[in-house]
Amino acid sequence: MAFAVSEGKIRSVHKPTYSAPASVRLTDDLTQDYAQIYRSQQPVRTVVDFLARNIAQLSLHTFRRVGETDRQRLRDHPLATLLGAPNAWTTSYRLMRGLVSDLGIYDRALWLKSRTSSGGWEIVRVPPGMWKVANTDNWLRPEAFIITGARGKMTVAAKDVVYFRGYNPDDDRNATSPIETLRRALSEEYSAGQMREQVMRNGARHSGYITRPKEAKEWSDAAARRFKTGWREQYAGWSATEGGGTPVLEDGMTFVPASQSATDLQYIESRKLTREEVAAAYFIPPPMIGILDNASFSNITEQHKMLYQDTLGPRLKEIQEEIALQLLPDLGDTEGVYVEFNMQEKLRGSFEEQAAHLQTSVGAPYLTRNEARARANLHSVPGGDELVTPLNVLVGGQASPSDSGTQNERAAGGALTKDAVDMLLKLSETHPDAVGRVIREMDRKSMRIRAKEQAPPTHEAKVEEVMAAFFERQSRSVLSALGTKAPKWWDEERWDRELAADLLALALETTKAAAVAALVAVGFSADDYDLARTEAFLAEVAKSRAAMINATTREQVGAIVSGAGPAGVTDPAHAFDVAKDSRAGSIATTLVTTFAAFATTEAARQNGGSQKTWLVTSGDPRASHASMHGETVGIDESFSNGANWPGDPVLGAEGVSNCRCDVEVTFG
Repeated sequence: MAFAVSEGKIRSVHKPTYSAPASVRLTDDLTQDYAQIYRSQQPVRTVVDFLARNIAQLSLHTFRRVGETDRQRLRDHPLATLLGAPNAWTTSYRLMRGLVSDLGIYDRALWLKSRTSSGGWEIVRVPPGMWKVANTDNWLRPEAFIITGARGKMTVAAKDVVYFRGYNPDDDRNATSPIETLRRALSEEYSAGQMREQVMRNGARHSGYITRPKEAKEWSDAAARRFKTGWREQYAGWSATEGGGTPVLEDGMTFVPASQSATDLQYIESRKLTREEVAAAYFIPPPMIGILDNASFSNITEQHKMLYQDTLGPRLKEIQEEIALQLLPDLGDTEGVYVEFNMQEKLRGSFEEQAAHLQTSVGAPYLTRNEARARANLHSVPGGDELVTPLNVLVGGQASPSDSGTQNERAAGGALTKDAVDMLLKLSETHPDAVGRVIREMDRKSMRIRAKEQAPPTHEAKVEEVMAAFFERQSRSVLSALGTKAPKWWDEERWDRELAADLLALALETTKAAAVAALVAVGFSADDYDLARTEAFLAEVAKSRAAMINATTREQVGAIVSGAGPAGVTDPAHAFDVAKDSRAGSIATTLVTTFAAFATTEAARQNGGSQKTWLVTSGDPRASHASMHGETVGIDESFSNGANWPGDPVLGAEGVSNCRCDVEVTFG
């Protein structure tokens, strides 16, 4: 037996069973209680569980405010101890998950406070179906609560509970569940589901209806029931195995097809719409619960931040303040004490990003050697507890340890500084063509740089040379294995590993050259590009590209071996000849586009670039790329196709192959 609250009264309801689909349904008058809706409506459970699990995962810390700019973490305070171990059978995670679930379903929750036999405190969650606010003359605030259990009822004073409640326009003592607002949408989804279920349950495997001629003699009730029963038993059913076969009709009867497909029934669209509406009611970004229609890597990253700042932030604030108001005063030692969820665990970036941000903020090293060693699980060393300040960092001097003087100063109108000119001269020794084009083509007033202008043409030739050598090495091994009739003629792990290593070396070399050339052109130094920050990403790009290239080669060779290759081609060596003669050049063009565009965009992002523009530079671009020519977005934003630059791996093989588009970044 369970309990549900309806118009201020507790009524008992039987828990639904799940032996048959008919036992879980919204009734015609929409009186299904909130707990049943949570159990039976998948979108509601998805959203509520998402909120509960993500908030319960956060640590709830106790602090004392010492001053305006200082606070102290309290680990032994009674409140910290109680929240860490609410009672003998409940963890802090389970307590918080139950609380947020209750708030999500009912928009109200109750903790019962009590003393333990040892004189300490414990808190226990009371399921919402077991309690209600007692009716008293005080309409401003609740004074008591009635809890109904298996052994009867008891009345508990308000001072002995922690009462969490949302908003109700008519009664501040109770809350209005968000599910109440969703009833109509959920009912429509349920009714649509019932209709689809009936079509599947009651229709023949080929849906339709049966007609009888007008001149047929009238059926008796017994004959009509017999035909109807026999039809349902043989040709209809809930599952695909319960019906079917070839219908046998009586004389004169005609079967008229009237099928409805999944498209006609709007099955996918209906389910997706309901989930979107429920997500909107709880202020959750759709991609967070699996609705990925318009998702990309960059906007999911931003929506992840928004989740903890805008979606979960208000709920966390509510919980923190109710604990401070209703629980903390019972524990004593309240001066300056408060609780706070540790959202920084979710919002902070990588260690490299944190280190760069903190170092820039304080203008000096912020970790001692022993603190750094502890992060690497190494033992401390003598003298390692003092901060080391480099000789070139003076208080009141440079802004951060990464600065080294005037290399970040820009001349008026975008003209090159002396440092930039010196760097260009030095770079011209190894990349004369690239530097020459930079000097000739640079618009010094707008300080705009195009990616391809920074990629030396020798790099494309180098990539093509490396690919041709790889295909030659691969062909010798594969053709030898095929010649000896070896059962395993393709070593996927080896080829992907070797090609990924080759591509990573090319990526690091090309991106470094392109990024440095772009930065020097607008007055920065080669030292202003942090190649280490990009190595992990480029390694993944190299792995994925290696896998795609090798998969194409394997498919082409396999087709020839199986007789499904090009007409008249029987020698698998043909696939490698094509790879060396034409595919190597196409791959080189695609990879250099990717590396140059990424490097220029990343260089701008690391050094205050403001915008980027998609440019079409070839005479026969894809229609989707041609429509984007001139599209400008912020340096940290994605273009309309979801890519961050031409050749971005998010576009897939079809979106990057032979792409010759360019990107232009704007500084200042």
